[in-house]
Amino acid sequence: MSLVAHDEVTQAGSILFGPVDSRGPDWFRDQQRAAWKQFESLPKPTRKDQAWRFANVDLLDLTPFKFGGTLSDHDRAEILDQSRGLDEVAGRLIFAGDELVHRDVISDQLRQRGVIFQPLERAMVEHTDLFRKHFMSQPATLGSAKFAALHQALVSSGTFLYVPRGVEIELPIEIFHWLAGQNAAVFPHLLLVTDELAKVTVIEHFRSAHRQSPGFACGVNDLIAGPGAKVTYVCAQKWGENVLALQINFTKVEHEASVKSLNLHLGSRYSRFESLSRLTGEGARSDLLAVSIADGIQEFDARTLQDHACPHTTSDLLYKNALNDRARNIFGGLIRVEPHAHFTDAYQKVRNLLLSDDAEANSMPGLEILADNVKCSHGATSGQIDADEMFYLQARGIPPAIARQLLVSGFLNEVIERIEERVLADHLRKLIEEKFAR
Repeated sequence: MSLVAHDEVTQAGSILFGPVDSRGPDWFRDQQRAAWKQFESLPKPTRKDQAWRFANVDLLDLTPFKFGGTLSDHDRAEILDQSRGLDEVAGRLIFAGDELVHRDVISDQLRQRGVIFQPLERAMVEHTDLFRKHFMSQPATLGSAKFAALHQALVSSGTFLYVPRGVEIELPIEIFHWLAGQNAAVFPHLLLVTDELAKVTVIEHFRSAHRQSPGFACGVNDLIAGPGAKVTYVCAQKWGENVLALQINFTKVEHEASVKSLNLHLGSRYSRFESLSRLTGEGARSDLLAVSIADGIQEFDARTLQDHACPHTTSDLLYKNALNDRARNIFGGLIRVEPHAHFTDAYQKVRNLLLSDDAEANSMPGLEILADNVKCSHGATSGQIDADEMFYLQARGIPPAIARQLLVSGFLNEVIERIEERVLADHLRKLIEEKFAR
């Protein structure tokens, strides 16, 4: 997709480009033009909006950012060299901006069993019906409708993964998205569709080629779990320290299916994550997990909705945040039990560990229960490292900095341990250690 710069900024403070050409089919280009009009018509969020309460909306100035550009040979080589998270994977895609720079294809055995693992631009042509049915099928309802429209208008690369009935992919699928260049913009997308009794694990990495370079990332992922399917999704966000990032997730969980998603937030200047998990069949389960480690003047903003649309469904949210220096964290979450969704079990727990007097945590958990015979609970806590625990470690000769790191790692590990795949859990712990070391 090529982009053209406008001569002036719209009143909404919109980004200075719009779609003029696309690699997609006609129907997709029509959707993008409609989405661009929607983006331009929707107002820019303000702090008066409940969905953006406590957020620093002044950071949402998109005017400096540009989309496209040519990747230098040096950057390409560096990206390929650093795009190794797991030793063994079933398949790997590596994107830099809107360009696919590397692809490790899945095995012939998986391909013969009907697994589809390919870039979006191929999927929308070769698997049109399946693609159109699930691609951004759920409207963004947690505050970022304007940015979801921007994503749909400008997305041109990403991943389509389809796992057919009864197929289990033993090794993880790994996907890298890179920001490369000054004031670059990227619009990563994942469309994951699993059929009945399928099983798959996916990890997405979000990184910057240059740690100091400003950038803008606006991503969406659609996770569709068919009846009895089992999906594990991990997001490892490590954008550069001057990146403005928004990530919008929609998860649909059907009869007896389960989805476990874990989002690790380490990088960016400002990162907003929205997650809507909808349970549409009896026996469906959704686990929403997140770990955030913020320092300096980082701000992490999470908004969630656990939407129980059917009886006998379960959701469990556990978010843990460690905040140092003048970092800020915001959480706004709602458990909604729709009419007739009886015998729902839903839990929501947010815990903030404040490592400095200037760190700030704002938590707004909530319940909306429209059915009977349900078990729902929510809670949020904020506190500091236990002085007795610090004394205990230091009394055994452990330096204060190491002691604090050990206590913070132990605090966060409750979330990481919820990932059953040991290789994935160990990789996430390694990323956390790297942030502490830096």
